[in-house]
Amino acid sequence: MSAEETSHFVRVRVDLVVEVRDPDGLTRAAVGRIDGDPDLPDAERTHARSAVTEDTAEAIAYLVDPFDLVSEVPGVELQQASWSTEQIDYDPDSPEWGPYEDDGGDEDDDDGDGAGIG
Repeated sequence: MSAEETSHFVRVRVDLVVEVRDPDGLTRAAVGRIDGDPDLPDAERTHARSAVTEDTAEAIAYLVDPFDLVSEVPGVELQQASWSTEQIDYDPDSPEWGPYEDDGGDEDDDDGDGAGIG
């Protein structure tokens, strides 16, 4: 492909597993972000507070922003993002939790140059 034929869009996939060691601190931080958002309507603010108070995964979703991942990368502008959180059972010693568990076992990245992260 020539430079003119190459797409300028790149999909970045990130899968994180985090351990919540301070659920109360996490909840306080999420409520603080919600309360500090001047653009959030009161009805949504009430719903959001309830969600982050009842579910640590929701609190993380309020605090993790894909824009933050690329906002300082030169020459890049975020076009679209979606993310979700869920509580899971995690065993780091299980073979099911290898770095390529969700992508069919292909340890190379999609462009075939062998530069996959492992």
